[in-house]
Amino acid sequence: MQVNKDDLELLRLDKQLCFALYACSREIIKAYKPILDPLDLTYTEYVVLMALWEKDKITVKELGQKIFLDSGTLTPLLKKMADKNLVVRERSESDERSVIISLASKGKTLEKKCRENPEKLICAAKLEQVDGAALMKNLHKMLEGFKGGAQS
Repeated sequence: MQVNKDDLELLRLDKQLCFALYACSREIIKAYKPILDPLDLTYTEYVVLMALWEKDKITVKELGQKIFLDSGTLTPLLKKMADKNLVVRERSESDERSVIISLASKGKTLEKKCRENPEKLICAAKLEQVDGAALMKNLHKMLEGFKGGAQS
């Protein structure tokens, strides 16, 4: 069987949207490291806190849906965050199978310290505001496509 040169071109890394997103994601997390290290936060802990700053006191299930993590990944992370006094984990009074996550005082305090983080990252990425806004719009559109089960 002869391989078509055009087919091989399609498999080049620089032609792959998924690879560009993967590489950018790794670079973003690396850029956040010096910002988050002084706060004793990992990037994933920071994402959890941002979700809770938007809406405090949500179930593990709701939190997982919001930040795209399953409970198997989220549960040990939340236990660690509770040990660091960032969040509080409580069983729901109405449904004991459900765990409610809320901000502890240290988690609330960090919100003010993190307000400049997005701007620091945009500066590090050297991305114009208009380009960042367009990228964000397209990434949200892409996420919605995946959530809707869009596959080719």
